[in-house]
Amino acid sequence: MKNYKNIKSFDELIELEHGKLGTESRNKYEEGAQLFIVGEMLKAARKEAKLTQEQLADKAGTKKSYISKLENGKGNIQFSTLIRIFEQGLDKRIGLTFL
Repeated sequence: MKNYKNIKSFDELIELEHGKLGTESRNKYEEGAQLFIVGEMLKAARKEAKLTQEQLADKAGTKKSYISKLENGKGNIQFSTLIRIFEQGLDKRIGLTFL
């Protein structure tokens, strides 16, 4: 059982649960977190546009099942596909920030 007694920040909790930055375990966690965030952004943008998953898929030239996977953080996505979904399907632009 892990000791949570001395945890004082969210970063310390993540490190305890998933390891230090750069480890395989932490990298896997970070990747999953990013997929979750992209999925939530996609879902929010789709709902704001008042589109169903099927309507968005038709506009973006993909399948409803693919949109569903992305929204649920289950599918990996190519950057070109992400751009097409947001720009063609949702009339939104994508901006990137590298940290």
